[in-house]
Amino acid sequence: MLKHVRPALAALLLMSLITGVLYPLTVTAVAQLAFADQANGSLVRDAAGQVRGSALLAQPFDGPLWFQPRPSAADYATVASGASNLAPSNPELLKQVQANVSRWQGATDKPVPMELVTTSSSGLDPHLTLAAARYQLPAVAAARGLPEDRLERLLEAHLQTPLVGPAVVNVLALNLAMAENRWPERDE
Repeated sequence: MLKHVRPALAALLLMSLITGVLYPLTVTAVAQLAFADQANGSLVRDAAGQVRGSALLAQPFDGPLWFQPRPSAADYATVASGASNLAPSNPELLKQVQANVSRWQGATDKPVPMELVTTSSSGLDPHLTLAAARYQLPAVAAARGLPEDRLERLLEAHLQTPLVGPAVVNVLALNLAMAENRWPERDE
């Protein structure tokens, strides 16, 4: 019996060493060398080097001075992230959307973009389409006492074009640029 148990234990120890130690260390080393920013959470830092968040996670901003991200079913908590899982026929979803629409009513005379009144599937999507960011532009400009064209240049400076889908703006990066007064140079 010992001649059957010994090879089994040796194989268990060898595979545990390979899959539990060597493989994770190799993957971590490759990630740190080749993709250090992504491997460390895509952290966004301010001018002083302080971490202000992750470029991959939305966070709420209070008040009219800031661009607002999509609503979050998890209240922007990463532990409880996820969609509300409410079906389109669910009256609760209609109530949520109506409440979000009324929050944006009066910002402009245009219809409220769908992404400003519905949550993303993760509840933590940090990006808005340019149309949704532009919808907020007049209110943010008025609250800050800035000309709209200055904020428009800031939006365009923070525009990202993914491989698939429309161009998007990272709300955290946009608000951080405003907080630090990093404005793009005027096109002459």
